Amino acid sequence: MTTRVLPAGDAAWLVELPERIDPEVNGRAIAIARAIEHAPLPVTDVVVGYRSVMVYVDPLADGAGAVPAALERIAADPGTQGATASRQIDVPVCYDDPYGPDLADVAAFAGASVEEVIALHLAREYRVFVVGFVPGFAYMARVDPRIAAPRRASPRLKVPAGSVAIAAGQTGIYPAPTPGGWHLIGRCPIRPYDPSRPAPFLLHAGDRVRFHRLSAEEYRAASQWGDA
Repeated sequence: MTTRVLPAGDAAWLVELPERIDPEVNGRAIAIARAIEHAPLPVTDVVVGYRSVMVYVDPLADGAGAVPAALERIAADPGTQGATASRQIDVPVCYDDPYGPDLADVAAFAGASVEEVIALHLAREYRVFVVGFVPGFAYMARVDPRIAAPRRASPRLKVPAGSVAIAAGQTGIYPAPTPGGWHLIGRCPIRPYDPSRPAPFLLHAGDRVRFHRLSAEEYRAASQWGDA
C-alpha cells in the first residue's frame, strides 16, 4: 500500500495513504498513528483521518529534523500494515416520534417504508473511520446503499444533541447541538462525548458499532440529555 510523507507547514507532517474510504486503508492509518505515538520523537499531537495521519511536532525540540525520515520508516514498517485491534460497541437508538423527523424523507428516497429503513439501519455493523467535526462525532460507514440518501438540500441551523443521522453512505451521532445537514432518523440517549467521564469519548477510530432499538419509553428512562 503506497504511502507519502508530506510537509504541512513548519510544525507538522502528513502521512498520506491511498484515497478511498476503506477499512484496510483506515486500519493501517490507525496502526501508523499508534506507532508514531510510541516513537521517541518530539511529537505534540497525532490525528488520524480516513486515509491519513497528521503529525504535529515541536520544531525547536532536539530531534525535530529527524522526524520526516522516521515517519518514512514507520510508514514502511511491515508492523504497521496489519489489522489493529478494535472494540465492538452496542449503541441504543430510538426511532419513534419525535426523534426521527427525517425518516419519511429517507423512506421516500429508498422507495421503502419507515420500518424497512429502520431495519436496514439496524442490520449492519459500522466501522468508525474518524472522529471529528465536533468532539465525539464519529463518522461511521457504510450504511446500506438503499438508504444512502445524500445530505439534506437545506441544513438545519441546530440539530438536537444525540440525534442519529445518515448521509452519503455514512451514519453518526451528534454529540452536541450544532448545525447539520444529515438526515435525522433517531435519537441516542448516551452522550458520545462527556469531558466529566474518565473516558470522555464513547467511540474511537477503528471501533465497530451496532445499533439496537429502544422504545420511546426506554429512551426517556435512559436519556442523559435531560429531555426525559
